[in-house]
Amino acid sequence: QVQLVESGGGLAQPGGSLRLSCAASGSIFRINAMGWYRQAPGNQRDVVASITTDGRTNYADSVKGRFTISRDNGKNTVYLQMNSLKPEDTTVYYCNVIHENRYGNRQVYWGQGTQVTISS
Repeated sequence: QVQLVESGGGLAQPGGSLRLSCAASGSIFRINAMGWYRQAPGNQRDVVASITTDGRTNYADSVKGRFTISRDNGKNTVYLQMNSLKPEDTTVYYCNVIHENRYGNRQVYWGQGTQVTISS
């Protein structure tokens, strides 16, 4: 089993910044892609950003140029630096990792979610 612990959410003003972190622990063999999603009440969970093992990134159009995803493979941690925050960024953010075991089987794990609120 792999556990994900998120931190860094909270309240920020429009135009401000927040940094989310998600640390994976447990029976880790190999973590492949890592990512961040967000989900507003009543809506589906949408990808915000993702990063591969070798650092290739993808972003939702709504956050390009404002958010930066990064990872520390030694710490099994993924980060989301959020700048120029807007009220519409307000929602719950979830981290996501794809774990591969020694047999090559992959499983998706989710963090518990962290609330981000952008308000003046």
